[in-house]
This record gives sequence, C-alpha cells and structure tokens, in this order.
Amino acid sequence: MQLKRQFGLWTAVALIVGQVIAVGIFLTPAGMAKSVGSPFWLLVIWVVIGLMTLSGALCYGELAARFPDAGGSYVYLREIYGKPAAFLYGWMVLLVLDPGLTAIFGVGLAGYAGYLVELSPAGKQVLAITIIVCVGLINILGARLGANFLKVLTILKIATLLFIIFYGFLGGFGNWSNFQPFFAMPPDIFSAFASAIVGAFFAFAGWWEVTRVAGEIESPEKNLPKALAIGVVAITLIYILTSAVFFYLVPVAQVTNDETFAAQAGEALFGKTGGMIFAAIVIISVLGTLFAYLMVSPRVYYAMAKDELFFKSFGEPHPRFGTPHRATLIQIFLGSILVVSGSFEQILSYFFFVVVLFIALVVAGIFKIHKREFSGYKTVLFPFTPIFFLAITAAVLLMIAMRNPFQSFLGAVVVSLGIPVYYLIFKRNNLKD
Repeated sequence: MQLKRQFGLWTAVALIVGQVIAVGIFLTPAGMAKSVGSPFWLLVIWVVIGLMTLSGALCYGELAARFPDAGGSYVYLREIYGKPAAFLYGWMVLLVLDPGLTAIFGVGLAGYAGYLVELSPAGKQVLAITIIVCVGLINILGARLGANFLKVLTILKIATLLFIIFYGFLGGFGNWSNFQPFFAMPPDIFSAFASAIVGAFFAFAGWWEVTRVAGEIESPEKNLPKALAIGVVAITLIYILTSAVFFYLVPVAQVTNDETFAAQAGEALFGKTGGMIFAAIVIISVLGTLFAYLMVSPRVYYAMAKDELFFKSFGEPHPRFGTPHRATLIQIFLGSILVVSGSFEQILSYFFFVVVLFIALVVAGIFKIHKREFSGYKTVLFPFTPIFFLAITAAVLLMIAMRNPFQSFLGAVVVSLGIPVYYLIFKRNNLKD
C-alpha cells in the first residue's frame, strides 16, 4: 500500500508558509536590527537571504520533479550520493532534529499560553505534550484532515500578520522618524552582518521540508516547483513588511532584547493588552508550524523503511487512514520525551551546522543531476542559481563553525556514528520488526 496523492498546489504552499513562519518573525528582526543598526541594511539582508532561499527552492523544485517520492532531502541524497549519505541524514532527523523541533514547538506554545493563563512549570510540560499528541493524532486520522487544519491555521497566520502590517501603518501608531538613520553603518561590519545573516538564514529554515510529502502531492513535477517559488516569495514579502512595521512602531534605540521588542510593538498597537494579544498571535503561528512539521517529518522514516533501512512496518500506511501512523507515533513519543527532559534546545544547537551542510549537499547535487535527460521542470538560470545559494550557504556554515566550533564538531561526530550503524543494517540487508 502506498501513500495517496491528495495534496494540491495550495496545500503545498500552506505547508511551506505554515512551517517556516513561526515565532522567529517576532524575535529575529530585533537581533538583526541591533546588529546592523539601520533599516536599510536590515532590508538588504532580508532581500539577499530571500533571493538565496528562492535559489535553493528552485533547485529543490527540479529534484522534487525528478524524484516525486516521499522523503524529500533523504530521497535526493540517496539518488545523488547513495544510501549511506541518505541514511546519515535520516539517522539525524529521526533521533535529534525532528523530535527536538517538535519539543521546541510544543514547549513554545505552552510558554506563550502562560501569558494568557497561569501555568506551573509542570503544567506547561503537560500542556506541551498534550498539544503534540493531539496534533500528531489529527495527522494520523487523515492526511486531508491534517491538511485542512493546516490551511485554516496558515490563513489565520497570514491574516493576523497582514492585519498587524496594515493596522500598524494606516493607524498611525508609529513614527516615520524611527527609520532614521536609514543608511547608518555598524562599527564592526563583519561581526554585525555575520550575526544578522545567520539570523535571517534560520528565519527561513524549513522551506525544503515540503518535499518530504512529494509522494502525496498531485502532479508533483508541476506543483512542487510552483509551490516552493510561491511560498518563498510570500514569506520574504511578509518578513520585510512585518520588520518594517515593527520599526515604524518601535525605535531601534529602544530595542533591549528579542522578546521585549515584540511586546513593545504589541503595546504600541494594542495598548497594555498588546502583550497578551501578541501571545495569542504567536500561539496561532507556532501551532500552524507544529501541524506542518508533524505532517511532513514522518515521511522520512517512512521512506527509510521502504529502503529497508528502518523497521519495515514503518513503511506501511494505516489501512484505514492511509497515513504513516507508526512513523508519526515515534515522533510524538521522542518529542514528548525531550519535553520532559528539558534539554532539547541544547541538543539541537549541536546540529545546526550539520543540518545546513546536508541542505548544501542536496543543492550541490543538482550539478550532477541536471545533466541527466529530463523533460520536466529544470532549475531556472542554471548554474548561477545553485552557485548563488551555495556561496551564501558556505558563508553561513563558516560563521556557524566560527561562533560554535565545539558544538559544530560534536554534531558532526554524532551524525558520523551512523556510519557503523548503517553498515550493520546494510549487511543484514533489511531490518525486521
């Protein structure tokens, strides 16, 4: 039994927008503004990273068109570099990345709920696990059901952000003088731009994950390249406009830290209740991201099981609901364990470098794949598109390694431990339940 193709173009767009726009848009602009010191350079960085992301998305679009199967980056690494490289990626996302991000989204939701109702630390953990379980079960009960929830949450997310943008500008709650000095240069240019570029890069993180559900997208060779382009352009515009309205509302000089910046903007818009209103907006935003993540992530373990690199039963969809239920359940379980442990943020910090490296390897593989005969979508402006993406990504990798050398090294070592595990499994030929 195979996963059913039942997602159209706009569901794919909702997955991209829903996954990428979470809490980062409320936190990242403050750190970026403090680093570069002027609205102009902030705008430049958003545009450059947006174009870089679009370049990567166009490359992923060709890979998705050529290999329209469930698994996304796992499948592309397998087709380009072979099963060992794909397994290392799957090993990392299964044991660390997906459970860690699931825990972060669940705890983040519970934390912002604490602004609305008083919760003890234990109460927040219980709420986080409850949210993760409920969202996971909805995705198990039907891919279309989960997609409908996701589309509603994505529409609400975009609508609230557009409301903030238009209400903020048209309501006259800010001051245009907050954009001055518009062209100021930071004293330490390299350090300032490095920090801002890394922040912007991770604000776009996750745009590639929609390809994990390529096996369920209708006409993936057409819809996935379109969805990736539409989604990334929409996210870039929303980030630019949201950052602009925040600085219209709050002068850069008054920004103390990331979290208070959003609260300051909320207070400027809605008065003393602004913090609570912004908390509700963030809850909607992060809930949409959690829905998207718990929908797409299990498809990697499903693909690994199909390749006999994981328990075979994980490659069998639910006989009634047609979803990879066992793969979803393991992510719910591991994510909940990390919520209880409370160490997920520190664990994830060790793998930022490796995650970016894997995405760079996928895009670099387009140079090998692009030569093959293919009648479908091919990367626009090749080879400049992947070269542009890889040049900036290489700079981001260098910045991450320089800022966190120990974490980057340790993350690479942990991922490489998957090599002996892979060969143990490979020599056995398959993994029985």
